[in-house]
Amino acid sequence: MTTSSNTTSAADRTRIAGAAADRLIEATRSSTPCGPVRDLLGETDIDLAYAVQQQLTDRRLVEGARIVGRKIGLTSPAVQQQLGVDRPDFGVLFEDMDVTALDEVPSERLLQPKAEAEIAFVLSADLDSDDLDLATVRAAVGHAVAALEIVDSRVAGWDIKITDTVADNASSGLYVLGSQTLTLDEFEPIDATMRMYVDDELVSEGNGAACLGDPLNALLWLARTAREFGQPLRAGQVVLSGALGPMVPAPPGVTVRAEISSLGTVTARFSSESSTAQENS
Repeated sequence: MTTSSNTTSAADRTRIAGAAADRLIEATRSSTPCGPVRDLLGETDIDLAYAVQQQLTDRRLVEGARIVGRKIGLTSPAVQQQLGVDRPDFGVLFEDMDVTALDEVPSERLLQPKAEAEIAFVLSADLDSDDLDLATVRAAVGHAVAALEIVDSRVAGWDIKITDTVADNASSGLYVLGSQTLTLDEFEPIDATMRMYVDDELVSEGNGAACLGDPLNALLWLARTAREFGQPLRAGQVVLSGALGPMVPAPPGVTVRAEISSLGTVTARFSSESSTAQENS
């Protein structure tokens, strides 16, 4: 995935990626957002940004983390235009990012959280063939479920360009899944409508078409891209397919609820305890 004519040596690129990764890790460790990493990466070298993301992933795996899926970001044309890109990005979902079973979302684990409502796909088959198409990815979906993705940024003030968010694991944080599941024989993602509430106030609306025209288009893009990276999607993995409407701030103490037609409701109650970053914002 070449996005620039950067002629920096491989060793220098590895060093630069490591420096960016160190900055993002320190922001997480200290609960203090950092400056953008595009001062190291530039604003257009997406390959280098994914190299940072891979370094962060590798470090987490060494620590014992387990990958359970992927998230897709930048599925809204408006957001793509804002960041100056014409395609989505992706990040890695780790097992400890799924907080569905908790009574409250642990706000202390977050720096600058925002919530967005999405359709999650749980795969029942690998997506590793070289002729992936919509029919193939549809057949690989075991079921769909309503989801709240709690996006977060290690970059202060969400001052991000495309290389910042890609490097920062696509600005991922945590996620919550609903309890109702439907197969794609029972549910058509493009026809979904969404309403999201914060403390019972309607704050966001959208539909399936807002996600790359169809959430299955997003899944196809991810399946092809993950295979190109040598890390194809596998059976059992969760894919957060992208926002169905605008994301909204999710500070400590609020309750976020999304209603997605046919898939029902998914709710996230945020604990009142916040990180240092949130207390100082």
